[in-house]
Amino acid sequence: MPKQEATSLLQSLLSKNLRVTTTDGRMFWGSFKCTDYESNIVLQHTYEYRHPSPVSVAAAQRVTTTDNISHPTTFNVEMTSRYLGLVVVPGKYIVKMEVEEFASQMKKNTQPHQQSTAAATTTVI
Repeated sequence: MPKQEATSLLQSLLSKNLRVTTTDGRMFWGSFKCTDYESNIVLQHTYEYRHPSPVSVAAAQRVTTTDNISHPTTFNVEMTSRYLGLVVVPGKYIVKMEVEEFASQMKKNTQPHQQSTAAATTTVI
């Protein structure tokens, strides 16, 4: 990607909500503030989300199966989250970055890697 095109892309992402997934499975959701030459990302007003532990998944599965023995069912276990504020996500640990935009924020031309829902669109960077 040419330097000017890369700069324009980064400028268009400023203050947008990003979901950054790391190698250990955590997901950080916050407002994009800056990056550097090593691909480190700074997010403001950030929440960290972690997948549930195997123990909590097993407990939820036990409760679900004892409540409804005759039919196989699905069950939900919420991700653990906490507010972190301003964070730096090291570039070497970033697996995926997604931009979250609401319909009112979207441009008229859509990008090829977008997944659209009724309320929001996610673009994989």
